[in-house]
Amino acid sequence: MSVNVIAFHFPGLPQVGCAFQLRQDPVPDVPSSGGNISFAVHGDTPENVLTARRGLAARLHIEHWAELRQVHGDGLLFDPDPVAVDAQPTAEGDGMATDRSDLPLCIKTADCQPILLAHADGRHIAALHVGWRGNRCGFPQSAVRRFCERYRLSPQDILAVRGPSLGPARAEFIHFDSEWGEDFRPWFHSGTRTMDLWGLTRHQLMEAGLLPGNIYGVDICTASNPQLCFSHRHHPASGRQASFIWRHEG
Repeated sequence: MSVNVIAFHFPGLPQVGCAFQLRQDPVPDVPSSGGNISFAVHGDTPENVLTARRGLAARLHIEHWAELRQVHGDGLLFDPDPVAVDAQPTAEGDGMATDRSDLPLCIKTADCQPILLAHADGRHIAALHVGWRGNRCGFPQSAVRRFCERYRLSPQDILAVRGPSLGPARAEFIHFDSEWGEDFRPWFHSGTRTMDLWGLTRHQLMEAGLLPGNIYGVDICTASNPQLCFSHRHHPASGRQASFIWRHEG
């Protein structure tokens, strides 16, 4: 099976590369298979995971990347160590940032939002894993603040791209009052009991100081497109796809 990715340069920054992985083609019937890159997914074999990870590395012409044990929190790791393609991550958190060249930052998702950040100088990058709990705890705002503080950047010079994730029509929350609360009601549709997580994230990035014109999104709903993306909402045994950002020297 072939490895599929959406690969592109960050808007206006040819030295910053990005990639959003899609499921392998043809897509198998097993919901955990078809390109799953996470060793933590039950139902897939280590051999399949290694094959997917090696294929993805070959497709992107990379030998290693930085990766975390994601925990749906707001931990942000600066200047992470590279992880071998065949190895499992040991560091814990939900975001990474670096000014190092040729170190791809890898985020794993299956409905959560992968948010890739880059400074306008092309020398500073970050990658965030933002599930709904991350939205609720204000991770987009706190991550941007810490990113800018660490490298002495202005948030107005930060660009963001959100990757494929759970779209507004499929993000159902039947316990809105206990899971979210009144502060988040502007993004809740009471008739369908769904949250506009894309709109909420955009609002949170703007609250962090990003300019509206610097916020982009790949509006592919994972739950609505299981032939393209892994989706936990579509099937609880779903695998995980990768999102990457890296910068080249120069």
